[in-house]
Amino acid sequence: MRHPYRLPHSDPAHTPVPRHRALHQSLFTEPQKWQTMAPNPLHLGVALDGAGWHPAAWRAPNSRPTELFSARYWTDVVATAERGLLDFVTIEDSLRVPGPLHARGDDAVDQVRARLDAHLIAATLAPLTHHIGLIPTVTTTHTEPFHVSTAIATLDYTSRGRAGWQVRVSAGAEEAQHFGRREITDPTPAEFAALIATGELPGHAEALFEEATDAVEVVRRLWDSWEDDAEIRDVATRRFIDRDKLHYIDFEGRFFRVRGPAITPRPPQGQPVITALGHAPRIYEFAATAADLVFVTPTREHGPAQILRQIATAGASRVGEPLRVYADLVVFLDTDDDTGAQRLARLNDQSGAEFSSDAAVFTGSAEEIADLLADWNTQGVDGFRLRPGVAVDDLAAIAGRLVPALQHRGAFRTSYPEGSLRGLLGLSTTVPNRYARV
Repeated sequence: MRHPYRLPHSDPAHTPVPRHRALHQSLFTEPQKWQTMAPNPLHLGVALDGAGWHPAAWRAPNSRPTELFSARYWTDVVATAERGLLDFVTIEDSLRVPGPLHARGDDAVDQVRARLDAHLIAATLAPLTHHIGLIPTVTTTHTEPFHVSTAIATLDYTSRGRAGWQVRVSAGAEEAQHFGRREITDPTPAEFAALIATGELPGHAEALFEEATDAVEVVRRLWDSWEDDAEIRDVATRRFIDRDKLHYIDFEGRFFRVRGPAITPRPPQGQPVITALGHAPRIYEFAATAADLVFVTPTREHGPAQILRQIATAGASRVGEPLRVYADLVVFLDTDDDTGAQRLARLNDQSGAEFSSDAAVFTGSAEEIADLLADWNTQGVDGFRLRPGVAVDDLAAIAGRLVPALQHRGAFRTSYPEGSLRGLLGLSTTVPNRYARV
């Protein structure tokens, strides 16, 4: 197979380098800068959700509640993450207002009950950032894969190869009612208890994950529907594209029939990074089939060993690069004024309830969490996604305390390398196009 980025034409006078190829060269042709990486670097990202993951985070002294829906707030928060040399930020989103899952009729007014569109936040941040990966959450349940393909490909262009996608399934009736196109029933208390206890999905949720698998496949095919050198842009011959290098994907499945090709050229990364959050073996199977990276939620008591075994089983038939596993932790870190435990207790008092999460909750110092990350890393976890309990305070502590602690141990980079998000995460940066002719 010819190299996906090598132009086949023989006459250089009539073959200007396509913009896509020039962008590819700028992203991937400075390997010497990778020497700034630690020998076995620990990968670290953060998950951003409004003012923070605690429902009372917006009431913390340093939070900026009047700016939560401003571009300045998001720019400042992500700038802090980029100063900390973090691999990426994921941006939470859903089709329901923030609040307790599986709880309807919640009329609380002491919590943030609104959110911005994650992809549009990422699009705003793309030209204002330089190295950090941008991974918005986009559901597959009520959106068309053609639209998702175009949106993430565009983000990959505007960020110069730093785009990703966190796939989400919208399994609730409340979300379906926003669209009125299909009926989705909420899980019964027994089904929800079985999901928590055994990971067994209700029947309707199983179908939604099958739909999500097809949706991701359609998106990936659409990204490949343009070959890398399909753009000619030759004014002399009046040829903008080589039509033979655009391909119909002709996908037909249970949920979608999509002809293609895409209307956006192949993204700079070829295939932007696809991620998913998983809590159960069935979702690990989905991630092993569809994703590059899976976020998991080990407990402090048991650690990641059992989850890693389940993922290994789920991915036994996976072809290509192994599925990367990142552990999620909600963090309340010590500051100059208070310990993380004191900060959490104060937020619990303000909200009137003990904070709980699907992910383990960590309170303590930067050195203590560095020990935990190092331990789980030696057990086989590829990286970590920290969820700041209070976005402003805990992200500052991650960048200003945890990262230096990891650097002191030689476990984290001291500067960004040049390249794409795929390269930053250690994924292959040359992704073959399935439709490119041999």
